[in-house]
Amino acid sequence: MSENQLQSIFQSVEKVSKCLQHHLSNFIRPADNQAPTYRKPLFSLPSSPRGGLPSPEAVSAQPMEILKKKGTTAAPVTKEELGRATWTFLHTLGAQYPENPTRQQKKDVKDLMAILSRVYPCQECAGHFKEVLRANPVQAGSHAEFSQWLCHIHNVVNRSLGKAIFPCERVDSRWGKLDCEQRNCDVQGSLTIFDK
Repeated sequence: MSENQLQSIFQSVEKVSKCLQHHLSNFIRPADNQAPTYRKPLFSLPSSPRGGLPSPEAVSAQPMEILKKKGTTAAPVTKEELGRATWTFLHTLGAQYPENPTRQQKKDVKDLMAILSRVYPCQECAGHFKEVLRANPVQAGSHAEFSQWLCHIHNVVNRSLGKAIFPCERVDSRWGKLDCEQRNCDVQGSLTIFDK
């Protein structure tokens, strides 16, 4: 793979990181009730003096620099933090899911759930999610169907953890569509020959 191709991949990852951070920051409220401030992207690449890829040392040092500025220490994500972030992502996906999805979009969300049940970074959670999916197959025929299905399975998981149940009739008010210009947040998916 050429240096230009790698540079392009890193730039794409940086753009995705900035977009995710922007949208997820809407769900995070500062502890002191101040308005959210701009945060540096979670992942960005410093450019090298030659304008090519940065050195591995520059890339690996960047997260530590960010932590030093914030005055915190590095710590792994907890299982609870990972769970909350995952549910935030899934419910946001459900909020953006189209009312009339293509066959490809339906297939993609079903595949995503199956993949999550296999590669989720918490083995116990992945196994439980696999059982939940077996008992509650993905329903993705429309926006309403998919967002309600997500709420239902979230409640199944919450029940097993002894947590409160969320009233699914309020799912759209809690997980409404992201505010994006020119429908830039719509769920994408390529059309298959069957969708035309």
